[in-house]
Amino acid sequence: MKCINKRKIIILAVIGFILTTLSSCGKKTEYPFKYDVYDTSDEYGLIRVNGSSKITTFANDLCVVGTDNITLENINIADSAGAGLFDLKRKNVLYSKNCHTKLYPASTTKILTALVALKYGNLADEITVSNEAVDLPSDASSCHFSAGDKITLEQALYGLLICSGNDAGNAIAEHMSGSVEEFAALMNKEAKSLGATNSHFVNPHGLHDDQHYTTVYDLYLIFKEVIKNDEFIKIINTNEYTANYTDANGKATTTTWSATNRYITGVEEEPDGANVIGGKTGTTFDAGSCLVLLSENTNHEQYISIILKADGKTLLYAGMSDLLRNIN
Repeated sequence: MKCINKRKIIILAVIGFILTTLSSCGKKTEYPFKYDVYDTSDEYGLIRVNGSSKITTFANDLCVVGTDNITLENINIADSAGAGLFDLKRKNVLYSKNCHTKLYPASTTKILTALVALKYGNLADEITVSNEAVDLPSDASSCHFSAGDKITLEQALYGLLICSGNDAGNAIAEHMSGSVEEFAALMNKEAKSLGATNSHFVNPHGLHDDQHYTTVYDLYLIFKEVIKNDEFIKIINTNEYTANYTDANGKATTTTWSATNRYITGVEEEPDGANVIGGKTGTTFDAGSCLVLLSENTNHEQYISIILKADGKTLLYAGMSDLLRNIN
């Protein structure tokens, strides 16, 4: 019995060897674009740097912050719902409060509106202001355009960012995309391409809508992108701007707008060693008082500082000055 079992085992082993050999005798399968983890492959979009594979990650040039708050001893902004201080040179987050919490942005929305307009528009474009563009709540900030006014995109951007004109935002949206709704879709697409995935925009100005929201960190991502544009920097650094355009009857019209940013107008004094280049304000009942700034220290190193939903302008600027004292 033992000899029979042993014979069966030998026979089965021989059969298995034969089957294995036969299965490997077929045509060898070739895999195009085989990936070698030790080499660079053009098919995978990798770049050879000094003989090694190198991939530039999405966050390579970003300040990255988690969900935990980062505090500083000399900052008191307990009244604000969210805040952040970002060191652009070292890519460090110096202060973080609820950076990923969804909040209403009010007119800081116009940062993204400007980004889209500057990216896809032409500053010399002529815009005819529509009836819908000037149809705003009575207490909404405005450039005081009238239906039929003919302005340039450049003038609309100054009105948008200097005096926070909601009519300018509507006019830009209609000119760029045909409607506010289509422009908002473009805003959302642009935001997501920058990694601002916790935001949703439904209009170009920030007047309240429950479905219109962002986060401190998303605003940082959007603002960091648009400050690469020299025209944007020039506009947000402007204290006062005079626009010359024509009305619906072809009559020459002149309007002067003053900045809403109190650091730019000199109403608020910058802390020692801090130079505010510019930014964007925002205020609604639901959003509170908001401010996004680009500033530099005495070494000309740049920082982005953001406060959302402060309890009034006095506390907003006091908190922002606390943040700016930490950039030197």
